Amino acid sequence: MMADGFLDGIRRMSGTAGDDEREIRARIEELRQEHRDLDAAIDALISATPHDQIQVKRLKKRKLWLRDQLSKLEDLLIPDIIA
Repeated sequence: MMADGFLDGIRRMSGTAGDDEREIRARIEELRQEHRDLDAAIDALISATPHDQIQVKRLKKRKLWLRDQLSKLEDLLIPDIIA
């Protein structure tokens, strides 16, 4: 999916660490916004009677995928600490 390719691109980049971090933070914000938008879409679908349960399931799966991508990106921002 798109964010996986984005993560690979970030890992291959030869730019400065600051540039990488800015790009990661920008992508995180994009994904968070999409996550919020999905929340609103799911709420709107559920409030409609009758609602399309298959569409709600698809949106919820997308939301979970976004959450996973956000976690991966956020992990890139945390420095590895050798214990």
